[in-house]
Amino acid sequence: MSQIYVLQQENHKEKRGFLSGIALTLILALTAKYAASFPLLNMMGQLVLAILLGMIWRAIRNVPEHMVSGISFSSKKLLRYGIILLGMRLNLRDILHTGPKVAVISILNVAITIFVVYSIAKWFKVEKNLGLLTACGTGICGAAAVVAIAPQIKAKDEEAAIGAATVAILGTIFTITYTLLYPFLHLSSSGYGIFAGATLHEIAHVIAAAEPVNKEAVDLAVMVKLTRVALLVPVAMLMGFWSNRQSHSNDTGNSRLNTRRSWKALPIPWFILGFLIMSAVNTLHIIPHDLTNLIIVSAYLLIAMAMAGLGLTVDTASFRQKGLKAFTAGFIGSVILSLTGYALIRMFGLG
Repeated sequence: MSQIYVLQQENHKEKRGFLSGIALTLILALTAKYAASFPLLNMMGQLVLAILLGMIWRAIRNVPEHMVSGISFSSKKLLRYGIILLGMRLNLRDILHTGPKVAVISILNVAITIFVVYSIAKWFKVEKNLGLLTACGTGICGAAAVVAIAPQIKAKDEEAAIGAATVAILGTIFTITYTLLYPFLHLSSSGYGIFAGATLHEIAHVIAAAEPVNKEAVDLAVMVKLTRVALLVPVAMLMGFWSNRQSHSNDTGNSRLNTRRSWKALPIPWFILGFLIMSAVNTLHIIPHDLTNLIIVSAYLLIAMAMAGLGLTVDTASFRQKGLKAFTAGFIGSVILSLTGYALIRMFGLG
């Protein structure tokens, strides 16, 4: 009888710890949302602040062992649900309306940035997964891309957290730089909007950089940015296949058999497919506008909880050791991304 009682007490303690871990990520996410409403901090955005708050919490006080399962649930499960719901932000029809030139700029920027950042990271001897995550986050859509691609390449939580934080900080630096450089870029408001959307990291960064210009710049910046967000789907699937093929190529055996196994073993990114389905739902205007906005807010809250959870797993010493090289690679890649985007806008006559 006493053993049953002890087991019941242990189960109760585990459940309480699990809920406490989720509650901590929720509190940090809500705090980040509130902080993001202030000037300057709104340039960083809710997701960036959430991961930074998680890292600060971890640095100031240890995370109790019994809360780890709840924190892990937020950083993994809730993340996927958040990404699915975030599809409601994407209107596939709007992306088509931006025109083929903008689509070409987005595709070239993403492809060049991923290649350059990953190559530099490899040269700096950054761990493969961290280099890939930093490259994809820089090229596509910041922290959201990092956490979406992390499970595809079987990255560790710490690698995802460092990658997300690195890209988030880079995006903030470049957002401030863009607002200072705008008068000297000699771009029209629409040209600058395309430039910001095609080269900045997070949606929050894009809005923050374009807002001082005018509404037209903001609208164009967001549409171009969402074109890059749409590229998250094929890139995530390609990364999953590439990672699988790499792992199988290390095995001994017939290369043709390994290739066949790689295709079969490719992990199906169900949350990415869910993201596409929600995008289609939004495109068809099946759900009322007010409810769509509520879903988008909920999506960002869930992803912010995941970011806080990732931040809580980052050891500060480890971040200094691994993050600085990834940051340098991301910084160089971001400079190249900006220069490439600017050159393409001039070449296509969109400035």
